[in-house]
Amino acid sequence: MRTVIAGGGLVGLTAAASLQSIGHEVTVLEQAPEVRAAGAGIGLWPNALREFDRIGVGARLREMGAWIDTWFFDPAGRPQRAAGYDADDHRFLLVPRPGLNRLLADRVGRDRIRLGARATGYTETDTEVVVHVDGGADVRADLLIGADGVHSRIRAVLVPGSQAVAHEGHFAWRAVVPAGRERPEGSVLTIGRERARGGYAPVAPGQTMWMVNQFEAGPLTGTKRERALARAAHLAEAGWHEDLLEMIAATPEEAILENQITLVPPLPRWTSPRVALIGDAAHGLSPHIAAGGTLGVEDVGVLRARLSDSPDTATALTRYEQQRAARFDQVREHSAAVEIASDAAEFAERYAAFSHWMLTT
Repeated sequence: MRTVIAGGGLVGLTAAASLQSIGHEVTVLEQAPEVRAAGAGIGLWPNALREFDRIGVGARLREMGAWIDTWFFDPAGRPQRAAGYDADDHRFLLVPRPGLNRLLADRVGRDRIRLGARATGYTETDTEVVVHVDGGADVRADLLIGADGVHSRIRAVLVPGSQAVAHEGHFAWRAVVPAGRERPEGSVLTIGRERARGGYAPVAPGQTMWMVNQFEAGPLTGTKRERALARAAHLAEAGWHEDLLEMIAATPEEAILENQITLVPPLPRWTSPRVALIGDAAHGLSPHIAAGGTLGVEDVGVLRARLSDSPDTATALTRYEQQRAARFDQVREHSAAVEIASDAAEFAERYAAFSHWMLTT
């Protein structure tokens, strides 16, 4: 089957490798001039790692990343974990995004990835789907996978009027920096005042990733570093998180990523007979549940399975949509509950409920 994947990020490249494993002839269209990744590090839970094991990169991925045992803290540094949950409900692998994408690109084959090729839309018929490429020749295929993120052009054709929306007042700051004097186990997440949250964790040997976000952030003033420090101050009390403040203060301005969080609204459909959305293109989430990448890789596993066991492509895509859309109805409920948690204890309880549900369903 000729399959075109629009988007060469984490989920698109994982989909390419996974569909190659069941015999698809894959072409990845990536608008950037090189394989790269927006962001610093990404947390991958065991349900995602199973798919990476299946395509043969799981062992290398584990070598590349760092295992994180999550604890949640209040602004004075008092640790919290919800009772009644296992250690596995609090453990994920934190991986540097650029290295992960390079690993996946090598697995897919660089000759299968067309760089500088932005998919702008498509025309679907009973016999094929024709993918339109900005400034280039159309690409004809049997199946099109839209993995082109929250601002997906594939989604714009499939579901007109489904543009992503700002999560009003919600901003995030993050960077990867050389490891220094901070605690080697990290702080993972502190639930601070003024709806600010953040912390740091080892992301690879000799590297640490810090992250700060705030809901209802209000007007942004000053440099990116000053804005991040102002939010991090809500996490620091009685000497707790002096290391985080020092880390942010020492981060070069150009190394800091600042994002207005953007969400994809619930969609009336994810598929047509020859087109399917996956990852952020289908369900772009707020990063505060730290599982968007993992759930996108789950999409890949379900899509591959349905394409393998269904009588035809249209039926496979319908079954995929039914499974994933129903799951994301529940994901959004968990996400909303975690977002409004008022303190570290409530956050710990709600997050463990989410991770346990995600890992066991």
